[in-house]
Amino acid sequence: MEMQLEEIGCQVLVAASGPEALEILASRAIPVVLTDLKMPGMSGLELLRRVRKEHTETAVLVITAYGTVESAVLAMREGAYDYLTKPLDYSQLAIVVRRALEHQDLLEEVRYLRTTLDRKYGFESIVGKSQKLLHVLDLASRAAQSNSTVLIRGETGTGKELLAKAIHRNSRRKDLPFVTINCGAIPKDLLESELFGYCKGSFTGAMANKAGRVEMADQGTLFLDEIGELPTELQVKILRLIQEGQIDKVGATSTMEVDVRIIAATHRNLQSMIEDAAFRQDLYYRLAVITLELPPLRDRVDDIPELVQNLFIKIKAKQNRNELRLDSSLLQHFCGYPWPGNVRELENVLERLIVLTTGDEVLLADLPDFLRAERPALEALQLALPPQGISLEAVEKELILRSLVKFDWNQTQAARYLDISRRALIYRMEKHGLTAPRRENQGA
Repeated sequence: MEMQLEEIGCQVLVAASGPEALEILASRAIPVVLTDLKMPGMSGLELLRRVRKEHTETAVLVITAYGTVESAVLAMREGAYDYLTKPLDYSQLAIVVRRALEHQDLLEEVRYLRTTLDRKYGFESIVGKSQKLLHVLDLASRAAQSNSTVLIRGETGTGKELLAKAIHRNSRRKDLPFVTINCGAIPKDLLESELFGYCKGSFTGAMANKAGRVEMADQGTLFLDEIGELPTELQVKILRLIQEGQIDKVGATSTMEVDVRIIAATHRNLQSMIEDAAFRQDLYYRLAVITLELPPLRDRVDDIPELVQNLFIKIKAKQNRNELRLDSSLLQHFCGYPWPGNVRELENVLERLIVLTTGDEVLLADLPDFLRAERPALEALQLALPPQGISLEAVEKELILRSLVKFDWNQTQAARYLDISRRALIYRMEKHGLTAPRRENQGA
């Protein structure tokens, strides 16, 4: 069965008993479980009940040698997705497993779509569990409760606007306007009137009064994207807005009072710009009351698999390609690329894959060349070869040990890093006598 399922592109994990299967399920997400009904110790029916209770997002297929209506009906009543009878017809097995996987994909997409509106601008929409990202999100969630100005720094494509929306969505102003202006996308001679608005007759073509972005954001949040591109003559007006809550429309004879919360973002080094007299120091200090630094994707490698899977589902729904699958074995290629354009580049690559892939599954050949590139040559490891010779067994043992330590003895992540199966890793660990260190309980 394992070989037959692997031939149709499934990644298969084998357990010798029900308890062993539950251990695997506890360590990672498994979309489909196949189990015999008659087994020593824990029966397939008992395993089915445990899976349905503890892993509600897993589909269970049961196999019975008896083919009786009673056993099939009982299994279906307990929540089995489908059943097969022995002797197995492997073409039927492939059909049923594929159908179960497609069913799970659809359920996952439904769950995603149901929560999209609630999560659209919440911190939950920022995918990842790396320590660097979680630290930023913790600071942002606390900053959201205040009215202090926030400066978000990060490379292009790291999600600065998404974080700004999340801060607004979790603030006391969440039901009031969130208005964005990209300071680098509007010509300098139009930026002032776009920010502050203008009065009728203030210049040729001003046929009526026009509200600016600041006025539109009154009582809410104003997001100044790419604040480093703001001309110096307008920086003093933003400083006045922050300090006094006042603006002057172009051509106005009186001052307007507004109440806005300012969130700014930049990919530039504002301190260097201050030294070059390109950015006002007093404005910088007003903006940087709370500073958040979004890490680039290359520093969040552990988040890439989850990001790929989430974006893949989102873009599939957008492009009406719900039948398309992405094999988990391809994730290592995404993790091995530095992503200079960060999450935005990753999203663009996935969208291109989804649009251009002709079959029902994304294959290695569908990936762009830069993702299909081979892993670094062995010379990159900088191995020193002593003149007296070296033990290949010792090198293998050391490499496996270092990989396990790198991932805190997580076998799945270490196996993915070494580009071998988890079973092959376990075999080599036993071969070299490698076991995870015993963890002592800390404290009383």
